[in-house]
Amino acid sequence: MDNKFTELIGQWLQTPEAERDYSVGALYLLKLSGNQIMYRNIVAQLDRRHDVVEYQLQKYYNFRVQALTHAQVEEMAAQVETIVAEHIPLAAEADKQPQKGKRADHDSLPDEIKAKYVENLSLLQRMRELHLRLRSLSLETSTCPDSERYPFLKELISLDKKLHANWEAYDRYVIGQSDEGKSRKSARATPKKKLRNS
Repeated sequence: MDNKFTELIGQWLQTPEAERDYSVGALYLLKLSGNQIMYRNIVAQLDRRHDVVEYQLQKYYNFRVQALTHAQVEEMAAQVETIVAEHIPLAAEADKQPQKGKRADHDSLPDEIKAKYVENLSLLQRMRELHLRLRSLSLETSTCPDSERYPFLKELISLDKKLHANWEAYDRYVIGQSDEGKSRKSARATPKKKLRNS
């Protein structure tokens, strides 16, 4: 599907009626339907066919936007599955695991850097809650509408970005440097992704 064309249709529909170019709308409709006879009939009486052009374009637009939204939600759902696999172990496993990723010099860090570690524990908890809610939505109704899943997926992805930003700042902070942005070559020998499971 041509998403740019969908945007053009949306812009045409949002244009006030008095400012719309209905000959352009008729061309859009021809491109969507491929129906030459309908196009010729509309163009022959364009001034009296405004409502037909508007109705038909709105119908096609709604379908295309719904398909686009579904594709976005499916893409987000795949991204969330990767996040879940990387960061959110089963609750029973999470309770048994010790806190991972804590630096040996954690107590020597400034409060704002220690706070990032603590915040990440809260972020992970919220991510687990969102994941459980998403799973329950899927179980309650196998055809869960995209509109219900979207806010949970969006928040989970946003929390994951914040989690990574916090780990980056926490891992790279060098004691004795006032500039938090200066980095240390290696906080640990093991790659971060292996450590961030709790």
